[in-house]
Amino acid sequence: MAVGDNRFPDMSRIEGVRLGTSMAGIKKPGRRDLTLIEIAEGASVAGTFTRNAFCAAPVHVAKAHLAEAVAASHGVRYLIINTGNANAGTGDIGMRDARETCSALARLGGVADCSVLPFSTGVIGEPLPMDRLLAGLPAALEALADDGDAWKLAAEGILTTDTRVKGASRRIELSGGVVTLNGIAKGSGMIRPDMATMLGFVATDAGIEQAALEELLRAGVKRSFNSITVDSDTSTNDACMLIATGKATRVDSEEDLKRFRSALDEVLIELAQAIIRDGEGATKFVTLQVDGAMNEDEAREVAFTVAHSPLVKTALYASDANWGRILAAVGRASVEDFDVDKVVIDLGGVRLVQNGGRAASYTEDAGSAVMAREEIEIRIDLGRGDAAATVWTSDLSHDYVSINADYRS
Repeated sequence: MAVGDNRFPDMSRIEGVRLGTSMAGIKKPGRRDLTLIEIAEGASVAGTFTRNAFCAAPVHVAKAHLAEAVAASHGVRYLIINTGNANAGTGDIGMRDARETCSALARLGGVADCSVLPFSTGVIGEPLPMDRLLAGLPAALEALADDGDAWKLAAEGILTTDTRVKGASRRIELSGGVVTLNGIAKGSGMIRPDMATMLGFVATDAGIEQAALEELLRAGVKRSFNSITVDSDTSTNDACMLIATGKATRVDSEEDLKRFRSALDEVLIELAQAIIRDGEGATKFVTLQVDGAMNEDEAREVAFTVAHSPLVKTALYASDANWGRILAAVGRASVEDFDVDKVVIDLGGVRLVQNGGRAASYTEDAGSAVMAREEIEIRIDLGRGDAAATVWTSDLSHDYVSINADYRS
């Protein structure tokens, strides 16, 4: 089951961006599995990509094309996303297919090859069915549109094991007028991104210089997609792209930049949390808040150690107030000179741990009542400093095992 609200937001038109989908039959017939995002000339585009050493062929090509397009005057004009096949672990053939995909779309769109960035998601180790993929391009181009329905269809067209579409949108007032931000993402398993979500695409009609756009994305990704985990696995295909068409007002002043950064963070965090709420087999949405750390890296280390513990995650699924599993996970985090007597752990307002052991006020009934909730907060204060970090995760259920055991069948 998925946790929380399943509604796709209303999305306003963003001048300079059109989206189209088609049913290419890449893995299964009768589903949207090929998505195009067309970008107007003159837009700025920034990206972050997986750090997995076995990163997929489209990741290699997208990074190279992005660098080339940014250096050239023509820029990025198309993103092409296929689902059902990751084109990862496919060697030279995969690189050839990723480049051929870009070339085919470039010919149809009348742009340079490097103006096309490819993205793939799905099964690893299988070659792309290029005949079906290329045959689906004209229909996707024909379907290009810029309304809210196009955004929703694109959100559907990038899904794999997801059970819901994921979107977020904001409109904000800047000194020169209103700007819009729309974002879509996919992902529900193989989620511990180590740079972004499995796939995420955000666009705005604001005008932002390339260097500023890159910094906004890097910082925003750290606070959002790099702060989630379902199963501690980093995909071979992770990518997150940020497009600024410049068709509305420019972001120039410090106040405008502050407002835009806040709206972008809201969009990225909403998308990241939607991935956790749709985690494979998830029945719980869990917030891990670590305070009192010496620095942010230490706080994140403690949060992810707890979030990745199979024992903690299965206790969450069972609604079992086995608080000792949380204590043990905190204690094995890579933190030097840990003083356990200073650590305080709360579960949804119920004090679990204090002064090196179970809090005197704790009762099993109170702990069990919190663990039975669909949304749970675990708050850990290390008592060492002023730094903090927030990580979002899910529980680990029978369904997670079933989904991944049957993924290729």
